[in-house]
Amino acid sequence: MPKTSAAKDHILKAAQDAGFDVVRITGPEGLEPNAAYFKQFLDQGHHGDMAWMTQKVDRRSNPKVLWSEVKSIILLGMNYGPEEDPAEILKLKDRGNISVYARGKDYHDVVKKKLKQVARDLHRTYQADVKVFVDTAPVMEKPLAAKSGLGWQGKHTNLVSREFGSWLFLGSIFTTLELGADLPETTHCGSCRKCLDICPTNAFPAPNKLDARRCISYLTIEYKGHIAREFRNPMGNRIYGCDDCLAVCPWNKYAKILSEPAYMPRPELSFPALGDLVELDDTAFRHVFSGSPIKRIGRDYFIRNVLIAIGNSHETALIPKVTKHLVDPAAVIRAMAVWALYNLCDTAQWRSLKAVHLAAETDENVRQEWQR
Repeated sequence: MPKTSAAKDHILKAAQDAGFDVVRITGPEGLEPNAAYFKQFLDQGHHGDMAWMTQKVDRRSNPKVLWSEVKSIILLGMNYGPEEDPAEILKLKDRGNISVYARGKDYHDVVKKKLKQVARDLHRTYQADVKVFVDTAPVMEKPLAAKSGLGWQGKHTNLVSREFGSWLFLGSIFTTLELGADLPETTHCGSCRKCLDICPTNAFPAPNKLDARRCISYLTIEYKGHIAREFRNPMGNRIYGCDDCLAVCPWNKYAKILSEPAYMPRPELSFPALGDLVELDDTAFRHVFSGSPIKRIGRDYFIRNVLIAIGNSHETALIPKVTKHLVDPAAVIRAMAVWALYNLCDTAQWRSLKAVHLAAETDENVRQEWQR
């Protein structure tokens, strides 16, 4: 068995060589309080349509259920701090606001590749068994990261770091190697509640509690349906995710601008024109968002989001482009095209379009958008 300090030093060096910005270590035990909160979150239905969260709850609650042989968990973070304030693009009503994390390459792919590099080194050097996880596995990454001292969970439930503010991608390596655990980080939010107060849709019923059903990130990424009217105006030009509660955190004054080339914002995803995005067909959508996490939601739900942003834009020049979507095969697109036109058209234009399209519409959700 290697000396703990030597092994930790080796892991730190390997992680830095792979491109990780911060590394901490914790044990698999001690997540009972987090498991209780997670159960309450599910019992209250705050997970919305994310049924996958209800699966393998025992594995999320206890890493040893996920893998009985795990002795230590290595938490690794990669900085993706933006160069500009993400709130600035909210002022550009004719542009689509894409969450900072999705403007470059898909972090799942980037982080997992680097995790495997560190894990291979760990296995080769110490003959330890290893498993790597990035986001999609049933792992409570944020509580584990807090327990390892990598950061703490703010009142918005996201991880906050002294060194990197809100901007860390997380990955974990489970190993059979016994390593000394680092000290957990304490909470440094104090009386601040900026992240709670800035939420456009009031998604936080209380500090440290999130109702995902009201969260714009959930609505624009996870939710596969007709977004309720009460959320459409607050969405503004947010077409994929929302950074409001992250960007407003005072700890971002210590954040660093990203250095990993893979996370550099692609020009076409930084300030994309809504008028260009709304014209994407399925082939063009797949091409534009190749290698991006945005590709996963599919063209139909992405265009749904873009149409809501156009409806909030006051850009009447986009009316012809929106009108084309009144005959789109996807009802979720037709419905939001109707809503957008209701916001953009004058009374005469609206009545003219309604006279042509309402009688032929068979989907009830779309008909309800017309009937007002």
